Amino acid sequence: MTRVEQLEQEIAKLHPDEFVQLREWLMEQDWAEWDRQIERDSAAGKLDGLMKRALADHAAGKSRPI
Repeated sequence: MTRVEQLEQEIAKLHPDEFVQLREWLMEQDWAEWDRQIERDSAAGKLDGLMKRALADHAAGKSRPI
């Protein structure tokens, strides 16, 4: 049995309140990792093309206030 399978079995035994706590913690971890990935991509210049295109679209009047 893999470690993930063991965790799945343990998670299935959680009280509903504990499951909510775990789900919230996992979501926070996932969003934090997403933020770190965006920071890495930005630092590596991977988002430069998107930024240039967005600024060009804005300059061309293709955006509107929200």
